[in-house]
Amino acid sequence: MPSTARDIAERFLGATTGADPGDLADCYAPQVVIEMPFAPAALYPARTETDRESLRARFRAGAALRRYERLSGVRIHETADPEVVIVEYDLHGRLLAGGEPFTLSFLMVMTVRDGLIVHTRDYADPIAGATALGRLPALLEALATAAAG
Repeated sequence: MPSTARDIAERFLGATTGADPGDLADCYAPQVVIEMPFAPAALYPARTETDRESLRARFRAGAALRRYERLSGVRIHETADPEVVIVEYDLHGRLLAGGEPFTLSFLMVMTVRDGLIVHTRDYADPIAGATALGRLPALLEALATAAAG
């Protein structure tokens, strides 16, 4: 039986806190579009067209800075389009350098085709994200430059 968009969303969520962050890339199609409308340009482009192996490398690189430990508040909303699900979740983890805990809240609109994610629109708090990435100073500097400019 083919995987539904909900099945893939559940697989994605499980891989998020898995032992190898690179395994998360296996949920994505060979070519994927990721949109992050709220992401500050200083941290991440609003739209990225990339490939699975680049995502795998990015996910593994992130593991050098932080560890995702658990999810909470998970809700998967099926839509009238069988290829699209809306996923809400809180991702809890720790920065490896100092052990500080963090929580990132996400809403993701996920499009799945042939059992793989082909497109996501990710909505998250950019301040919390910058903090979890250890890039809050870069974000604040970029915002100050934009406000002055």
